[in-house]
Amino acid sequence: MQSEKDITKKTKKDFNPKDAVLVFSSFTFICIAIMFILNVYDILTLQNILSFDKPIKMILNIIVASFALLLFGIALSLYIPSKYIEDTNNSYQQFSLLSIFSFMFLGALFEELLFRGIIQTLLFVFIENQWIAIIITTLCFLGFHTHYFKKPVMLINISVPSLTFGWIYFETNNILVPFIVHFLMNIGITLLFKYNVLSIKK
Repeated sequence: MQSEKDITKKTKKDFNPKDAVLVFSSFTFICIAIMFILNVYDILTLQNILSFDKPIKMILNIIVASFALLLFGIALSLYIPSKYIEDTNNSYQQFSLLSIFSFMFLGALFEELLFRGIIQTLLFVFIENQWIAIIITTLCFLGFHTHYFKKPVMLINISVPSLTFGWIYFETNNILVPFIVHFLMNIGITLLFKYNVLSIKK
């Protein structure tokens, strides 16, 4: 009979970014279809989800938020002991840059379309309060990452970025802004682990 450690190791070995890319691609198309339908029925408008009225604010938000969240992720890795951290990044080291890039790109795109583009926007339409919409969306975002529940400190690691994504989305009315920040944060931290610039505190 296989031990729990053997099963865990097998699950990690069985993980393949190419499979995840296929899954994320499928769900991304579903999200785009839902947003298109909501747009057709005037529940969402293109101006509210893909506005380019504030290009300077968009660029500043991308730069400042990406840098701040990257520093936040580095600080967690350096100062919180490994027993409290879900060591996901180390599992990506064996994969190629293209596989990691594709996985991170589509993962961030799917999550932003679903959580900010659909859930947060719809909540705001019905509740008409930005921060309530952001907070409820963040709770949904936490619920989506069930693998972090065993190490609750990791919930901080995703709740702070989620609140940031929600805020900059409302600030710019452009879903591309939180998506780019989300992607840059994820790929930045992952590459730091891949090339051993960063390691989990023992």
